[in-house]
Amino acid sequence: MALSPSTLIAEAPPVTVTASALKWRRARKNKALMVGGGILLLIVLIALLAPWISPHDPYFQDLAYRTAPPVWYEKGTWLHPLGTDQLGRDYMSRLFYGARISLLIGISVAVISGLIGTAIGMAAGYFGGRVDMVVSFLVTTRLSMPVILVALATVAIVGGSLWVVVLVLGLLKWDRFAVVMRSATQQVRSLEYVSAAQAAGASTWRIVRGEVLPNVVPHLIVIATLEAASAILLEASLSFLGLGVQPPLPSWGLMISEAKAYMFFSFWLIAIPGSALALLIFAINLAGDGLHQWLTPEDKA
Repeated sequence: MALSPSTLIAEAPPVTVTASALKWRRARKNKALMVGGGILLLIVLIALLAPWISPHDPYFQDLAYRTAPPVWYEKGTWLHPLGTDQLGRDYMSRLFYGARISLLIGISVAVISGLIGTAIGMAAGYFGGRVDMVVSFLVTTRLSMPVILVALATVAIVGGSLWVVVLVLGLLKWDRFAVVMRSATQQVRSLEYVSAAQAAGASTWRIVRGEVLPNVVPHLIVIATLEAASAILLEASLSFLGLGVQPPLPSWGLMISEAKAYMFFSFWLIAIPGSALALLIFAINLAGDGLHQWLTPEDKA
């Protein structure tokens, strides 16, 4: 006896969708995350593969080809697709290696400031009382000091270099981590499973590490992306002023600084690294916004 379509549908086994499948389905529908993450992934791949895809040594100088224009100009040549700088160094190679500098600074500063800010923010949010007062005072003190001015003064005194810039920015940009982690920890601390762990006799370290930290990680990831973008911009500003990454390293900010004397004659010397810097910041901010939409409870509802 043939069964009707409605009977077949009713008797069909239920289709189960795992939580991870739902999560990745939401991620694919998140245009900000897909576009920003795709551009960021492309830049990361360029940075990682720079030694193999760069057409020339980024430090090699050929004075016979100084300020050669890119290939789309009339006098451009495929020998140097993006032209050369004022010392005859291949601009495409320096652009690819410059992506390494920017990403290294962004990631390093985010890690250093994230460790500092997360530690004191979670301590303030979990313990409260005097610990919270001390942390609030530290955050207020830090916010009263402009990052760029303190970084300029410190780098001017100590001397500019890649790791000095990373350390200075890492020690100055922890305040946003602290504020967000404090607020997130206060919310998680009042939940029932934390109270249950306390009633079961779990140690403070066990509760913070096993119950609180996993639930504030989404906030931490979003803040880390924003701080990485901010650190890259600050490094470019310091390098432009001559107090950041020092020559001959191919920093994008330094490339813009070295080209400012040629901006009226060879505008592409500023436009190319400036566009690359803007694209990187745009990709990080867009990916961070997509992560926020993907990881927040409102998106999961």
